[in-house]
Amino acid sequence: MEKVTKKAVIMAGGEGKRLKSVTGDLPKPMVPLLGRPLMARCVDWLASQGFTELCATLRYNPGPIMDYFGDGEDFGVHISWRVETRPLGTAGGVKACMDLLGGGDFVVVSGDAACDFDLNRLVAEHRASGAAVTVALAENPSPLRYGIAVPDAKGDIRCFIEKPDWGRVVSDLVSTGIYAVSPRAMEPVPDSGSFDFAADLFPALLARGERIHGARLPGYWCDVGTPGSYYRCCVDALEGRLRLPGIAPPEGEAAPPPRPGLRGGARAERRVESADAARLMRFASAALMDCGADFSDGLTVSGTGCSLRLSPEPGGGAVTVETAARDGEFASELAVALEDLLRGLENNTAPAD
Repeated sequence: MEKVTKKAVIMAGGEGKRLKSVTGDLPKPMVPLLGRPLMARCVDWLASQGFTELCATLRYNPGPIMDYFGDGEDFGVHISWRVETRPLGTAGGVKACMDLLGGGDFVVVSGDAACDFDLNRLVAEHRASGAAVTVALAENPSPLRYGIAVPDAKGDIRCFIEKPDWGRVVSDLVSTGIYAVSPRAMEPVPDSGSFDFAADLFPALLARGERIHGARLPGYWCDVGTPGSYYRCCVDALEGRLRLPGIAPPEGEAAPPPRPGLRGGARAERRVESADAARLMRFASAALMDCGADFSDGLTVSGTGCSLRLSPEPGGGAVTVETAARDGEFASELAVALEDLLRGLENNTAPAD
């Protein structure tokens, strides 16, 4: 069987005006993250998941970026370059790469963001949904700088609200700018002029009756757009909340061994961010103690035909909910109910002793 090459577009043309106090004239994708440029961390992340055919879109000060990466051979990938002589917008820049992307699905990522999402999982959910585009979503308690996504019960996005003020905030789910894309989604993008994903392409696709799916992926994502977010990202990488390929866990923290999944039937998974995951697990343990909870591998409860597990992510920034049941719909409903329980416990005070 012929091996399918996994392809990705890296959008790396931004100037990063808000980061000028950190970057100076350095292109934003070349800002160091633990001694290695942000875009190099991005390429490492893509390569570690098998995406080896890359096309990068550049505009602001492209020379240092192209000189550093060359054709990508030293990074275990092949990189082609598209340098914009005039602004094409995010979708327009990707359209300029279509001659290299062929007829298959591909992913789009930002060369100046830090992330450790499972992109293969994103692509798998995209293909299962049948949507034209699948958007990786992240929870953000202060979403004003981002595009809010409003998905329905099936995960299809009904509308986007770009950079709202607080009066228009209707959700904490934001678009990360990471997409799985089917080639037909690029048909409305003109060959010239500026055309953005959020402002132009997504409304055009929805108007054509195409579906845009939202995927909530476990893991870390940070838009390194301000000095404050850059500082937090560096600290998160140092403390292990952001997992970087080739970077060992913090001193004293062993890399966790692979965990076996719950046995039996269909599975579902949810993720609940927490300011103190260990404390949240204490509340959950108290709430589920009388349900026969087992504490040998996170918090697990097994019943007739179904099972569940609650466990903190490494770094303690979130709790993962896993469920398994003979019936897939029940597994999903159980996962949602547990997510609601955890959010209630996170938002309220400790249970009475």
